[in-house]
Amino acid sequence: MEAVIIVISLFFLAFVALGAYATIKVVSAAKRGVDRTIVQARRTVEDHTLRAKSFAQVGPAAELAQLRLTLRTSMRATQDALHASAAEDESLKESLGLFERLSAHGHELDADLKRLESEPDRGTLAARLPGLRARTERITQSADALRWAVRDRARRFADDDLGTLSAQIDIEADALRHWTRPGTTDEPAPEPAPHSLTPPTPRPSYPWQKSPRPESTT
Repeated sequence: MEAVIIVISLFFLAFVALGAYATIKVVSAAKRGVDRTIVQARRTVEDHTLRAKSFAQVGPAAELAQLRLTLRTSMRATQDALHASAAEDESLKESLGLFERLSAHGHELDADLKRLESEPDRGTLAARLPGLRARTERITQSADALRWAVRDRARRFADDDLGTLSAQIDIEADALRHWTRPGTTDEPAPEPAPHSLTPPTPRPSYPWQKSPRPESTT
């Protein structure tokens, strides 16, 4: 009896531990989903704010907002393209490493641009804009080149796969157009041989002929 109680207790503890583990996993996944949603919402709000500043303001402040918006848009598009293609193409690991290094420069530049938005000295800001513009162009050009290379690679693979598939379909279509079943030929079937005993052809009768006499039975 004690052994049965021990076994039941162990099963109960195992179920409790399994339930606690599943609850932790669900809570962690939900927390990651909420955090990801918050980050995306914050990015969307900031992008809309930068777009509004670039149109509403003039001078160095408007250009700062435009530079930040251009940088963020280019880096995010490249990141999405790389992560989408890396799931199917393992050879993009080196490209991901290069993008991580480029992202470090992008984050640093974005932080500098954000700090300069509250710079009261417009003269100093205007003097620093050419260098900031050049840094932004270098980073976005590198990100754009990497993104288009990834897209061209994916499109080339898709074109090669489509070409192979089209060739296979053409072969299958030609095979389906052969109506002859295996083991048969397209030669016409031979005509049936005439019977050896054929009924006599009746002779034609004319109105001026006499009727034949019946044969005598005696």
